[in-house]
Formats: sequence, structure tokens, C-alpha cells
Amino acid sequence: MTSTFITATGTGIGKTLVTSLLTRQLRAKGKTVRALKPVISGFTDETLAESDTAELLRAMDRPVTPETITDISPWRFAEPLSPDMAAIREGRTIDFLKLIKFCDTPEGAEHTLIEGVGGAFVPLDDIHTVADWIVELSIPAVLVCGSYLGTLSHTIATAEALAARRVTVSAIIISESLESPVPLQETQASLAQFVGPIPILRLPRLQSWIDAPDLTVLVS
Repeated sequence: MTSTFITATGTGIGKTLVTSLLTRQLRAKGKTVRALKPVISGFTDETLAESDTAELLRAMDRPVTPETITDISPWRFAEPLSPDMAAIREGRTIDFLKLIKFCDTPEGAEHTLIEGVGGAFVPLDDIHTVADWIVELSIPAVLVCGSYLGTLSHTIATAEALAARRVTVSAIIISESLESPVPLQETQASLAQFVGPIPILRLPRLQSWIDAPDLTVLVS
């Protein structure tokens, strides 16, 4: 069994898109996949159908029910804030050790994909960030970035900060933003000068997941 953590340079960058694409592509190759979104904020009954959790369930061809939602997203918060802030507003906390155990418990799938929350250094509680979560799991991470103006600084800084924590970044995926000042190839070429041997893949905006480049090379 292989496990991969999907993180990003910030929120709304494309983590769910990448996780769902990987899930669909691996399943299309006959692999069994366990896709998780353990922590999610901005989750309400009104936003349920469009939530990241629902998208991952659909990618696994599972129904969207209260049971399946809890199965892959046990820590859900209503406010669209960092998890630590969202939890405080509900008088709750994220038990870090339980979070690690939840992600690290084998379920028989060939591939476990764990989608983080927010960016790689968003706080989970008063002492842990998403990066601490990845470190504790000791698994490689895929770093998703955008193609917006400013992404070079955000991506290089995040890659360096993860490397300082001894996190193995197996790939960087440039998920095309709504507004991109330059073609994806130029962003890729510029990043390549600063992130060392990390593979960089381009993910343009898609009409269908079938049109996506093969991302399964990142986890096989």
C-alpha cells in the first residue's frame, strides 16, 4: 500500500481537483483507492453537495451520505476559516494524535490519498500545522500550486519550508488559475530553476477528468 499527501501553497488552489483526478485515474487502471479529506472547514448542510468531501466520494463512486461523509471527513467545521479558528468557534479542537491514527490506519486499499486543508502551513491547533501532520505520517507529499501572479514566490517558499522539515515533495503540480499572466510552460520553467530535481507537472483547466494528463506516475 502506498500513501500520498496532497497539500498546496494556499487555499482554493486545486488540492481537491488533483486528489479526485488521481482517484479516478488510479481506479480506471483497476487500483483500489482510499481518498480522505480528514479536516474540512466551510462545511455546512447547504454546501454539502459542492464540498470537497462530496467530490472525493463521487471520485470513489461512493454515495454522499452522512455515514460516508464521516468516514472520510470526521473533522468538519462550518466557518470557512483555518481549522484552529473554525474549531474554536464551535468549542472544539482537533485531536492531533487521533488525526494521525485515522490517516495511518490501513483499510486494505492499494493507494491512500490524503488531502490536506488550506496551505501546507495552515494551523490545525495551537501548536500543529499541516506540515507537522505530513511529517508525523512520514509519507511523500504532492505540492499543488497555482499559475496566478505571485505563485513563484509562494511555491518556492513552501517547497523550501517543507524540505527544511524533511518532507519529501514527490512532485509539484501547477493547477492553472482563472487568471494566469503567462503560459503554464513559463511558470514551470521558472520554478524548475529553484526547486531542484522535483518533477513539475502542468494541469490546465479541464472540461472533463478524462482530458487530464496522467498523474498516476506520481504515486506508482
